[in-house]
Amino acid sequence: MEAKAVRESQVELSQGMGLADANLAGFVHGGVIMKLVDSAGGLCAIRHAQGMVVTAAIDEMVFIEPIQLGSLVTVKASVNLVGRTSMEVGVRVETENIMTGERAHASSAYLVFVAIDDGTGKPREVPRLIAETPDQKRRMREGQIRREARLARRANILAQRTSGDW
Repeated sequence: MEAKAVRESQVELSQGMGLADANLAGFVHGGVIMKLVDSAGGLCAIRHAQGMVVTAAIDEMVFIEPIQLGSLVTVKASVNLVGRTSMEVGVRVETENIMTGERAHASSAYLVFVAIDDGTGKPREVPRLIAETPDQKRRMREGQIRREARLARRANILAQRTSGDW
């Protein structure tokens, strides 16, 4: 399986936020943004894996700025790190007032996707990742730190369950 550069699987989606996306105060629901993040992240992971994926985890999601009704939301997804069958995808959400052109970083998230075999539904290997720029290399290093923390947290939880100490 040939390695792929980060740029080969990046995804960018834009969507205007309408009445159905907002609450009574005129701000976009967090769940609407989460769905866009999962969609863009999934498309990015599919593009990298060249096949179906499933969302395994949302490692972190931070809401930085509120998004107002009528805003243009742009969601940018990029593979940060790959394991044998899994991929961490970083997603950045930006909001734009299309009347003034004012933009803001609204949200960021890290998701983990697992590539699955179409026939069996079992995990399958994904191509290695080539980080070409200093920013991509930084994101890969930070992704490795998050991966190690996820695995350590999982091991700790499983150890606590089997120890009977709780």
